[in-house]
Amino acid sequence: QVQLVESGGGSVQAGGSLRLACVASGHTYYSNSMAWFRQAPGKEREGVTVIYSGSGETAYADSVTGRFTISQDNGKNTVYLQMNSLKPEDTGLYYCAAGFSHRYTWKEVSTFEYWGQGTQVTVSS
Repeated sequence: QVQLVESGGGSVQAGGSLRLACVASGHTYYSNSMAWFRQAPGKEREGVTVIYSGSGETAYADSVTGRFTISQDNGKNTVYLQMNSLKPEDTGLYYCAAGFSHRYTWKEVSTFEYWGQGTQVTVSS
């Protein structure tokens, strides 16, 4: 089992920044990657970004490329999501996820076995 706890959400104005953190505990070797997903009210959960624990390779959704950056601190079992130039459409509940994925499957919710409870991000115009 892997436990994930997110933090760092909040409310900001458009153009602002937030930094999310996800701390993993338990059998973290049960995954090769950690990802951030988000879900806006009335919409499906969507993959935002992923990082591969061993290589540090990353991938991003087109909507956040150039604005969001995922990073990891393996010593702390923590993954961060730095979000800059935030837009109202970035509003949603942000979830951290862990599991075995590859570049063709990381955007799929079903790929990831372990999920955090989510942290709310609200961007006002």
